[in-house]
Amino acid sequence: MTLTALRDSWLYQWHGANEALFLWLNHAQWPGKDALAAAGTFIGDHRWFPVYLAVALTIAYRKPAWIKPDRLLVFVWSYLLSWLIIAQLKPALDFPRPLSALGESWVHVVGRPELHHSFPSGHSTFVFLLLFSLSPGAAMPIRWGLIGLAFWVAWSRIAVGAHFPADVLGGALLGIFCVMVVTSVLHLVCPRDDILPPTRDPQE
Repeated sequence: MTLTALRDSWLYQWHGANEALFLWLNHAQWPGKDALAAAGTFIGDHRWFPVYLAVALTIAYRKPAWIKPDRLLVFVWSYLLSWLIIAQLKPALDFPRPLSALGESWVHVVGRPELHHSFPSGHSTFVFLLLFSLSPGAAMPIRWGLIGLAFWVAWSRIAVGAHFPADVLGGALLGIFCVMVVTSVLHLVCPRDDILPPTRDPQE
C-alpha cells in the first residue's frame, strides 16, 4: 500500500469520520476556547521534557509515595524511544495537516499555521507517554492530573487546527506503545524493585 493509499484508506479517514470530527471540534466556539487550546498546545510540547522530568524527580524524591522513583526511568527511556520513532515516521509519511488538506476557509487556526508532518501528533505522543510512564502506583491527585493533562493537550491540537483526530489517536497509541516496550525491557534487565533503590518518605 502506497502512502497516498494509506492516507486515503479507512484506517486513517475512518470512512469520513476523521474529517467530520475534526471540523466539529475545531469549529466549536465558546468564550476562552482559543486561549485554553493555545495553553494546552504550549504546555504539551515535548520540548518541556526537562521541566517535566525535573518536577517529577523532585516529587519522587520528596514524596516517593506520590510518584514511584522507578517510573522516572520508564519516562526517560520512553521519551527517547518516541523521539527516535517520530523523527523517522513524520517525514517518511508526511501526511498533510488540516490547513493543507482542507484549506484556510475550513480550518480555524490558533497560533502558528502548520502544513506538513501531521501523523502522528508529537504532542499527544508526549503527554500520553507521560501519563502511562508516571501514573502506575502514583497518588490519585497525580494520576488524575496526568489524565486531565493528556486529554487537554490532545484536544488542543485539534482545536488549534494542527491535527486531525487520527493524528492525535496515533500519537497517543505510540506513546503508550513506547512505555510498554521500555517497561518490558527494564523488567528483563533488572528486577522491578532494583531499578532504583527504595527511598524513604522524609515525612515518615
